[in-house]
Amino acid sequence: MNRTALHIFRFIGLVLLQVLVINHVRLGGYVHPYIYLLFVMMLPIYMPGWQLLMLGFSTGLTIDLFTGTPGLHAGATTFLALCRPAIIRLISGTQKFESIHEPNLNQLDGVWFLRYTIACVFVHHFSLFFLESFSFHLFGQIMLRIVLSVPISVFLIMILLFIFKSNKKGVER
Repeated sequence: MNRTALHIFRFIGLVLLQVLVINHVRLGGYVHPYIYLLFVMMLPIYMPGWQLLMLGFSTGLTIDLFTGTPGLHAGATTFLALCRPAIIRLISGTQKFESIHEPNLNQLDGVWFLRYTIACVFVHHFSLFFLESFSFHLFGQIMLRIVLSVPISVFLIMILLFIFKSNKKGVER
């Protein structure tokens, strides 16, 4: 399948799953799982920064349009897109990705991908919940939401990745 078509289907699928299913699951007032950020996480590793930022912004804006949260998800997802290259460098160390087009479980170690997911979800949730409260006055409450929401989001993202993991091994074109 064409990579562009794959990204479009991934975007539509994740946004629909987020707004039609995940947003309607109530896990208490402090747990808010978000899986749509997997779209930004799975974009090509060497994508130009401006494209990454634009796709991050439009992904968040799409979620904002469906949830009625003007700019919160757009800001948090754009911040995630801004931090993603640094997260990849930090987690990878000296490992190079010449033969890997995008981060996925088929080509990368599961532990690497779990650390990558935790870091990306934490950055997203941290920025989203602080933008939402727009105050450090409720710092304890915000940190509780982050601590409770990050593991659930990571769990759901990893489940999705294992469900849709391809059995192909090797270098993708």
